[in-house]
Amino acid sequence: MPYSVPDPKIFACTQSEKLGRKIAKAFGQELGNVKFSRYSDGEFQPSFEESVRGARVFIIGSTHPSSDNLMEMLLMLDAAKRASARHITAVMPYFGWARQDRKDKPRVPIGAKMIAKILEAAGATRIITMDLHADQIQGFFERPVDHLFASTIFLPYLESLKLENLTVASPDMGGSKRAYAYSKFLGSEVVICYKQRKQANVIDHMELIGEVKGRHVVLVDDMVDTAGTLTKAADLMMERGALSVRAITTHAILSGNAYERIENSKLTELIVTDSIPLKQESEKIKVLTCANLFADVMHRVHHNTSIASKFLM
Repeated sequence: MPYSVPDPKIFACTQSEKLGRKIAKAFGQELGNVKFSRYSDGEFQPSFEESVRGARVFIIGSTHPSSDNLMEMLLMLDAAKRASARHITAVMPYFGWARQDRKDKPRVPIGAKMIAKILEAAGATRIITMDLHADQIQGFFERPVDHLFASTIFLPYLESLKLENLTVASPDMGGSKRAYAYSKFLGSEVVICYKQRKQANVIDHMELIGEVKGRHVVLVDDMVDTAGTLTKAADLMMERGALSVRAITTHAILSGNAYERIENSKLTELIVTDSIPLKQESEKIKVLTCANLFADVMHRVHHNTSIASKFLM
């Protein structure tokens, strides 16, 4: 009698419940039942309200601030481990704390490495994530990491715009590799912004390397936090003669005055995924869902089939 692979169990942390429901629906099943008990001081405890013994468990949750989001993921991983789940996959559309991927000055932590070790200690046997801030973070794990690229979501949308005289831009030197990958696929030119910072999230000076006059420009980045870099770059490019400036960023952190900056900038639109839920709506922000991408990869992982076709970059 042939062996049939039992259906996995899919759960979501509270901060990613909306995306979790989309992923589960695209996967073809209901989101699992998990209950959170909360104490008056802010402490909380998750409880799976169904058996996960011997099952493959997917736990969906982005770990953007506050740190409660990371703590939810850790507690749910530990709960699944103690409930005798067979495989426990942390599905993290946005891997938080990723900007701390190295020691850039003395006496600071490598936060991303620490988070990787904590996730494994809590019970994660596999990680599925998207557009890490730095590729080397995969090496911080001793467990398999499926690092997906949002290019599989953004590129079809960009092609649908049918923009002529297209130029791909990187808002900083660190994102040049990503920009070149997009330009290779789109057959476009590339420009790069060179910026100097006084401190974190504060830009002192920005210069443009390349020509944008008479071009439709698409800025490419992995995340947008305060939106200072993107909006400053967009304004600079319009001053240099660009016909339009769009930005595609995978993770919409959008903290501080980000929404106000975007509204007052010369950006035509900001295109993001729903890896992080938006705090407010904006006519300039277009959201493309990553649910189908994650559901497809989860299905392939569950059935032990290749996910190579999901990598355009």
